[in-house]
Amino acid sequence: MQAAARRPRTNHLDLAQRILDVARQRGFEAGAHLPEQQFASLCNVSRTPVRAALRLLSEKGVVRWEAASGYRLAIDLAAQATMTADLPVAEEDELAEKILRDRSARRLEQTVTVGALMRRYSAERKTVLKSLKKLTEENLLDRAPGQSWLFRRTPDDPEAQGESYEFRLLLEPAAIQTPGFRLDGTRAAALRQGMEALLALPDAAFDTREFQRLDIEFHSMIADGCANRFITDALSDHLRLRRLPGVYAGVNVFRLKQSLREHLTILNHLESRQFEVAADLLRVHLRLSRNQRPQAASRGAPALFGMISRPD
Repeated sequence: MQAAARRPRTNHLDLAQRILDVARQRGFEAGAHLPEQQFASLCNVSRTPVRAALRLLSEKGVVRWEAASGYRLAIDLAAQATMTADLPVAEEDELAEKILRDRSARRLEQTVTVGALMRRYSAERKTVLKSLKKLTEENLLDRAPGQSWLFRRTPDDPEAQGESYEFRLLLEPAAIQTPGFRLDGTRAAALRQGMEALLALPDAAFDTREFQRLDIEFHSMIADGCANRFITDALSDHLRLRRLPGVYAGVNVFRLKQSLREHLTILNHLESRQFEVAADLLRVHLRLSRNQRPQAASRGAPALFGMISRPD
């Protein structure tokens, strides 16, 4: 009997995704050289795990190896808005995603135990513990007494979503207006390419998962640009919750495309250093997203986006 293929190590899978994220943020195009030492420095690791992560990407056709120069990007990450690396998933990562899906669907209580999860998913204790550790590191779980873990409250019901938007309305515009705000130009350019490519797709081909990635990346860019580390940390922790299943449920393609256009308008003013205008537009954008009603597009506030053209 043939042995099952060994799953890649979780840290190599995570690093492979980080390499893709860095390449996308820095606007790397197809054929771009991917120096091991550069990515080791950017990701704060040694060259050995970087080499393993690049091998994983090579197996999936995302990068290619050339004897003369090393690894090169084999695809255009920005142009292919719906591209995923289709990386294999480590067992504990797969279980962590199942746990999150079941919690979002209310199939799990707010408090869970190792034993109950082992029985529910027919998983080994070490796998469950690694999954819980991963979720705890991502600030999605808190350790409770004994062998229990407590899910943090997530914006997956109308009341929590409202509170989430109120929190973001307080902090995100403030992040832009804080003295010392800096926009990462390379990251912004890559985001613009991705958003424009997704907007160009017909509604039937619209990729909600790609929208989620771009949405989180856009708002994370604003958080990271803030010169106040406490605002950055608070927003970054909160934005991690938006990657959970169900956060974008019930929002139609019309509103998602409208949201992308709002992102692009805000980005125009960030790039032109018109931070006050960008902060005002961000408040309007967050209020519209909180309402999540496409009919709101004709009710006053969204006209602000149409009235303000791209700065020269």
